[in-house]
Amino acid sequence: VQLQASGGGLVQPGDSLRVSCVIYGRTLDDYAIGWFRQAPGKEREWVSCISVDGSTYYGDSIKGRFTISRDNAQHTVHLQMNSLNPEDTAVYLCAAERYIRDRRRCPRSYDSWGQGTQVTVSS
Repeated sequence: VQLQASGGGLVQPGDSLRVSCVIYGRTLDDYAIGWFRQAPGKEREWVSCISVDGSTYYGDSIKGRFTISRDNAQHTVHLQMNSLNPEDTAVYLCAAERYIRDRRRCPRSYDSWGQGTQVTVSS
């Protein structure tokens, strides 16, 4: 499966932004999707994931500010990011794993990764 992330950009602190991940080559229905981010000089950080049945999970650093959603018909997963701050600056990557063994959970690892989209929060 191939993934393409998009929607990044330069925003000011407090702004909102939505990044999206489109899945190609497979139906999205059987895939759990995760969002990760990587800032310069830092390790990759798990941000959020959405399971096959639509259950959502969030990292502590973004909980309450970000919302993940999926649109299987459009083969797309969105990450709505609100109240952005400079610490959110990073390349945001989406990842997919076919995960029907537990439709309510997200996997620990992902086989397929997109190239990422840059989000920069700066005044």
